[in-house]
Amino acid sequence: MEPQHLRDLYDLQLRRGARSDGPGCRVEHVDGVVRHTGPAHAWNGVLWSGLDAGSADRVIAAQIDHYRTAGLPFEWKLYGHDTPADLGERLRAAGFTPEEPETLMAAEAAALPREVPLPEGVELRAVTDEAGVRQVVEVHERAFGTDSSALGRRLLDRLATDPDAVTAVVALAAGEPVSAARLELYPGTDFAGLWGGGTVEGWRGRGLYRALVSHRARIAADRGHRYVQVDAADTSRPVLRRLGFLTLTTTTPYAYEV
Repeated sequence: MEPQHLRDLYDLQLRRGARSDGPGCRVEHVDGVVRHTGPAHAWNGVLWSGLDAGSADRVIAAQIDHYRTAGLPFEWKLYGHDTPADLGERLRAAGFTPEEPETLMAAEAAALPREVPLPEGVELRAVTDEAGVRQVVEVHERAFGTDSSALGRRLLDRLATDPDAVTAVVALAAGEPVSAARLELYPGTDFAGLWGGGTVEGWRGRGLYRALVSHRARIAADRGHRYVQVDAADTSRPVLRRLGFLTLTTTTPYAYEV
C-alpha cells in the first residue's frame, strides 16, 4: 500500500469522481474544478481543481461569482499537491480565509483492529432517528465548541434519503452521550470516510476515539470498502498512525463568506 498510489486513487474516486451527498445537492465539473452546491445547511465548495498559473485567478473569480449568486458561503478544499504551487496565496488574495490544516490519512479497513475495548459502563448505539442525531450534535458541540445544527440537518437528510451511504454511532455512559462519529460510504469506490469523531472533555484519553475508528472500519470492510480515510487534526494524527494509517497529503479548508 503506497501513499502515492492511495493519494492518486483518492483524487480519482472521491475528488474528481465526487457525488452529491444530500437532497437538493449537485456536483458540477466546470472550468477545471469539481464543485458541490446545495442548500444553505449542506456542504458547499470546491472539491478538486486542476489549474495552472494562467487559469487560476480567473477560475477562482468564477467560483466566487457562482456561490455569491446563490447566496452561499463556501469552502475551497485545498490539498498539498494541488496546482499551481501558490494556489493558497491566490485564494487568500481573492478573499478566502484559511482554516486549520489537516492531514489526509488512510488505512486498509480490514487490517485495523476489529475490536477495541470500551471503558467500563460505556456502550455504542447506532444512530437511526432524530433522537440519535440530537445526541450526535450535542457531542459535537460540546467537543468542538461549534454550532453543529447544520451537521444535524445534513445527517437527518442522509438517513432519510440515502441510509445505506451513511452510518453514525454514539457512545453512551449511563445514558449520557460522550462520544460520537459517522462513517460516509461511497458506493462504487474503494473508500469510506471517517468523519466527525469527537469526545467530550472528561472522557478523552480513555480509548473512545480508537474504539469508534475500529467500529466504523469494521463496517466499511464488511460493506466492501478496502480503505478508510480521515482528515486528521493534530490531536488525532498520532493515534491514527499507531493504528496503521498512512499520511497521504495535507488538506486546508479555505473559507469564503459571501
